[in-house]
This record gives sequence, structure tokens and C-alpha cells, in this order.
Amino acid sequence: MSHPFWHPFADMALVAGRELVIVSGHGSTVVAEDGREFLDATAGLWFCSVGHGRDELAEAAARQMRAIASYSNFGDLATRSTLDLAERLAGLAPMADAKVFFTSGGSDAVDTAVKLARRYWSLLGQPDRSVIVTRNRSYHGMHLAGTSLAGIDAYREGHGPLDPQVAHVAWDDPADLVARLDGLGPERVAAFFCEPVIGAGGVYLPPPGYLEAVRQACRERDVLFIADEVITGYGRTGRMFASEGLEPDLVLTAKGLTSGYLPMGAVLVAGRVAEPFWAGGVWRHGYTYSGHASAAAVALANLDIIDREGLVRRVADAQLTLTAALAPLRAHDWVAQVRTGAGLLGAVQLEPALLAVDPAALGRVVSGLRERGVITRPLVDGSLQVSPPFVTTREELHRIGAAMDEALSAAGSLRSVKADPLIDFLPDITSDEAGGFGSTDARLRADVPPHHGS
Repeated sequence: MSHPFWHPFADMALVAGRELVIVSGHGSTVVAEDGREFLDATAGLWFCSVGHGRDELAEAAARQMRAIASYSNFGDLATRSTLDLAERLAGLAPMADAKVFFTSGGSDAVDTAVKLARRYWSLLGQPDRSVIVTRNRSYHGMHLAGTSLAGIDAYREGHGPLDPQVAHVAWDDPADLVARLDGLGPERVAAFFCEPVIGAGGVYLPPPGYLEAVRQACRERDVLFIADEVITGYGRTGRMFASEGLEPDLVLTAKGLTSGYLPMGAVLVAGRVAEPFWAGGVWRHGYTYSGHASAAAVALANLDIIDREGLVRRVADAQLTLTAALAPLRAHDWVAQVRTGAGLLGAVQLEPALLAVDPAALGRVVSGLRERGVITRPLVDGSLQVSPPFVTTREELHRIGAAMDEALSAAGSLRSVKADPLIDFLPDITSDEAGGFGSTDARLRADVPPHHGS
């Protein structure tokens, strides 16, 4: 039976009435209405860091809701959990004297950052600094500002005229950013938006030295450097924030802030950027649920779990296992690239030439994975997303790799004969290490299981 629910990012002609209905979850596993269990290889949608079914988070929400579910934080009003969370995040932020502006999610955080950056320069008497620069392959949410910023053509097409004050540069070349900033004139540029690791665009790690180079380019031209960590924030890369050491001017966060138990986002703002706003006058911006009390209570409990269970360190250690679990997939003739090297973030890229003649191949692999008890999803560049919860075990990571191997073979991919697919993979890992993410040592080889399949 077809339902009236309109799914996001879905072909409703194919989806309506054919839903896989998820009813419960525990740890890294979710359970469908028909009783089937699946390993969650995407952590919901990058967000379920501490795993499903955490009673502690449900209880934190219930306690707050019994007292007061939420209240407006406009003007001089506040709720205690909101104030406590702001204090907690300011202490974690990778920049000095951080202030915290709460939103309802990641797309709201992007809109907030665009408006904040332009308003900042206006307050400083430079209203012409309104251009926003972003990267090809980038994804910055689906509000109007984020759609304009997207470095993915498919997300911008068909929506009419978008923000004309947005410029795009190559995702992997600092020189292209320098040339664009100088060509536009730094006096016209408000900010550069940068995902430390490109997420929804295909999980692309920065080339060695890239982040440091673009940060320096912005600093030299007094352009705001905005780190979009909606996906990477709160431990996903094996660090609390992937932009640590860069001293960003703003950091955009959401997803892992509450592990998705309630919707919430937060924009962390360096003290020097917040100063003209805090010096006097009203910034007429905000959301009904900015600093929602119950969401804040859940976020605090979520951060407690991350700290208590050492989950950021666990993610850093699990990176080796994820790399080892996925590396053998490179032996498949359908696989163009396997990308890992930033904590529990990975992607398995199918050959573009294959997808050009057989666009349905990716969908067959995704379906084959479901048949083998693993849920993942295709990304816009033709890759498979791998971003499981932080609590995923070593054995479960290898199960994901094995299921991918079997699903590829069942869909028609052939395995080429290689002496050691891991040796072929090591240069990529070394490159990632040089870029500030990832590490390799003798443990990696020890963690590689026998080849999946025959």
C-alpha cells in the first residue's frame, strides 16, 4: 500500500509503498518491521555516533521534558540545559573564546554561517564583502544558502536562480583558492566554506597540506575560514574536531552532537568574530528551537557517553580495522577506489565507466548488501557510504567488508588476481597520513582477514 509520506532524496515512483520500515535498534544494529536485523553502515545519516537504543539518552530527554520540554531562548530568556551545553561546547571548540549559536540542524547552521559572515563584515564597515567561496564536490545542506554553496551540480539544478554571490573552486588545489580570492579581490570575499573531509560528495580526504594551505591563504587575506563539520564533528575522524589546529573562525556542527536522538545544530564562533555582535545591537536571526532544552539535555548526555567510553580514541583505533576490512575490495573490477584514512569514514567508489553504461549497478549492490544484512546508501559520485556508529566492533567492520565483497560479486563484478590488495592500497593510506588524517603501522597488516570470498 502506498503512503502519503514524501521521502527526502527519493524517487517516489520507486519508493512509495515499498519502504523498509525500521522499528528499533541496538548498538550498530537496526531492526525492521518484519524482524530482519541489519548492520547500520551509515549511522543513520552519519549521525548515530554512540549507537542505537541508548536508554541514557532517552532518560535525559524524559527528565528534561517532565520539567519543561523547551522554551524560547529569544532575548534574555534561557533554559539551564541550553546554557550548560553552550559552556561545554565552548570548552571543546578548536578556537579561542568561542561563542555558541544553536540551530535546529546542519542546514540551519550553514544558513546561519552565511548570514553571520556577511553581517560581520557589514558591522565592520565593509558591506561589500559578501562573496562566499566553496569547493567542488562540497555539500552544505539543503536550505537555499546550502543549495547555492553546493559543489555538486545535481543539487543546484532546477531550483531557479540561486545566490549569485557564491564562487566555487577546485576541491583539492590550494592554488585555485588563492587565484580565486585574488581575482575576486579579498575586499569582496566574506568567507571560505570548507569541509575538512568532504562527506556527502563522496568521502574525499584533503590532499597532504591542503587544509593548512587554504587556512593560511584565508588568514593572509582576512577572509573568514568556516569549517563545515556537520559530519566530522564530535569524533567522527578520530578527533573531537577535524579542524583542530587550524583555528577556524566558525565551526558548523550537528549530527553527532546528539547522535540524532533529537535534532540540533550548533555554530561555534571565534571570539573575535562574535565581538562586534556582542558589543551592542540586536542581530535579528534565530530559530524557534535555537537551544531547544530537551535537545540540549540529550546533547550533554551524548557527550558524557563519548567522554566516558573513550569513543573518540576508539574511532581513531578503528580506522585501521576499517581500512583493512575494505582494502580487499580493490580487487574487484567494478571498484575504482576505496577511500579511508579519517576515522570511521569511508567510501567504495564504483567505476564511472561502468555506471555510465549501467546506472543501475550501484543500486543492485546496495540491494545485495541489504540481502546480506547491511544497510548503506549510494553517494552522488557513485560510491557507497561507510560511516558506522563509533561503537561498531572489529568483527562488525569486517562483516561490512565481507558483505560488500559478496554483493559486488553477486551483482556481476569480477575479482582480478592480485598478490596482495593491501600493498596496492598502502600508498593511499600513506598519502592520507601526510594530509593530517590516518596512520599506518604493522598492526594494519595483522588486522587484514583472509580475502573475502574465493
